[in-house]
Amino acid sequence: MGWLTDWRRRRVLKRHRIDDALWRKATRGLNFLLKLAESETQKLKRLVLLFLAEKQFAGAHGIEVSDAMRVSIAAQACLPILNLGLDWYSGWSGIVVYPGDFRVTRSEVDEHGVVHEWDDQLAGEAMPGGPVVLSWDAAANDPEMSVVIHEFAHKLDMLNGEADGLPPLHAGMDRKLWKRAFGKAFEGFCDAVERDKDTWLDPYAAEHPSEFFAVVSEAFFEDPAETRRRYPDVYGQLKLFYRQDPAARASA
Repeated sequence: MGWLTDWRRRRVLKRHRIDDALWRKATRGLNFLLKLAESETQKLKRLVLLFLAEKQFAGAHGIEVSDAMRVSIAAQACLPILNLGLDWYSGWSGIVVYPGDFRVTRSEVDEHGVVHEWDDQLAGEAMPGGPVVLSWDAAANDPEMSVVIHEFAHKLDMLNGEADGLPPLHAGMDRKLWKRAFGKAFEGFCDAVERDKDTWLDPYAAEHPSEFFAVVSEAFFEDPAETRRRYPDVYGQLKLFYRQDPAARASA
């Protein structure tokens, strides 16, 4: 049924556009989008239109999701797939927006069969096969991170199973090179965190290889030159995966 999807998408692009004032309002403060070439910005806008047509937004705890909020989230979510296409976000449709951080109850069974439960306070979460949940306060006001890029990186990571820091690679990419680059970087980063050293990336990246992938994906788009300087091999793999070179874009 790919022809039907293509027809619907052509119809959306023919019938709709994003008002310039709305785009400026929605992307204000997202400085990494300012580095895009005009052709890339227009491509991003088309992706955003399709994203908005195919994904469903819902507010939680009384928040009303405005058009500007929807466009802002969509613009950040679509940046990683700018040269990949919207089908990389297929298989799910929901985006739930909370006004602030939200709590999620976790449970784990230890080696003795005892169930442990606790509450996590989160700014975002990507559900396998389900929605992406976001804190609007974090998405709009946290200059240290892009929770949107972070959670949508998890969605890409989940395309080939449980999030593990190894998304489905393109033809021609080498799994061994990816695992070597990310494994070395993750090991060094965890060692720095354990030694209480200051880290450039959020220490949360040490929680799991999937979190390292998501955090370094944020940095890849938000501060690409520094990402390339600190993690050249990781940057090289991300450039191949996302099919973008933000550092070259920023220096142009």
